[in-house]
Amino acid sequence: MTNVDDFRLAVESLSGGKNTVILDDVGMPSVMVALPRLNYADLGIGTSTNPIPAFADVAAPATVLHSVAYMSKYLNIIANDRAYSLPFRDPGHSMNFDRAAQVCRNKGAGWHLNSNQLWAAVALWCRQNGTFPRGNNNSGRATGAIHERGVSPGALGGRTLTGSGPASWNHDWSDSGIADLNGNVYEWCSGMRIVGGEIQIIANPFRADINLAANSPQWQAIMPDGTLVAPGTAGTVRYTQTSTGFQNVTTTPAATGAGLTLLQAMGLIPEAGQTAASYDSGHFWATLTAGSEFLPFRGGHWSQGAISGVFLLDLTDSRALAGTGIGFRSAFVS
Repeated sequence: MTNVDDFRLAVESLSGGKNTVILDDVGMPSVMVALPRLNYADLGIGTSTNPIPAFADVAAPATVLHSVAYMSKYLNIIANDRAYSLPFRDPGHSMNFDRAAQVCRNKGAGWHLNSNQLWAAVALWCRQNGTFPRGNNNSGRATGAIHERGVSPGALGGRTLTGSGPASWNHDWSDSGIADLNGNVYEWCSGMRIVGGEIQIIANPFRADINLAANSPQWQAIMPDGTLVAPGTAGTVRYTQTSTGFQNVTTTPAATGAGLTLLQAMGLIPEAGQTAASYDSGHFWATLTAGSEFLPFRGGHWSQGAISGVFLLDLTDSRALAGTGIGFRSAFVS
């Protein structure tokens, strides 16, 4: 048995099979959390038994693409031009969107920058199960629970080492959960953007031939009924606010029917009548400049306090931005 085999066996045994170790194209390990397929009804979004977008091609909503997806347990680091999910490391940072996407893809078939679709699946699961994670959103500590702190790689007050917080900083409040989704560093997510406020998605952001470039022909806009159309088509769904609590986010025109549940399942709009607590007090920002592209950060930052969390959505910066408070994590589907 190799050292990697020993590592995988230990990870799977300690987590009861909820975590595993997946190797990339050069045989290097990443610790991943297995996420079984979820349907709309599982998350309290309507009654459909169709899989949510994290597990299906949005253009063919009844088609199951995979029964399990794997999200990095930890914010990723970069080594040998590849992304890795490993504990007690200073999170990778200061890379722009294209760099984050490339180091994930460099790992080989099935690897990609964590999609907005999969992020939303986890956020909605947390809401459904009452386990909104706390995290490093108060200079190394958790807002409202300042006794909870992570291990700082330097002077206390900025990033904390991956997975160094308590179990309450994990998505399911257990040691087997996904760490650091609330605060620490913002996370780039793939498969979603706005251009002039118009919501655009890539229907299947985890497929092998994905093209995330600004001029990719795979970007599609959304009609109010959920039909996918070419960007710039008249009558597509657009954001109306530049800043608000996530529970107050609206679009024009308003989405209806399948379009409404699609956007809700992608964590892009709230359900009607929900309170801030329903979305963990997460905040929303968007820049609606005509013709300009803005890509999503999720989760929040070490200094944003209670407005950070799994429903925070920031759409105010271009793909070129890089900073010490911006990181990422990879995901894998077979």
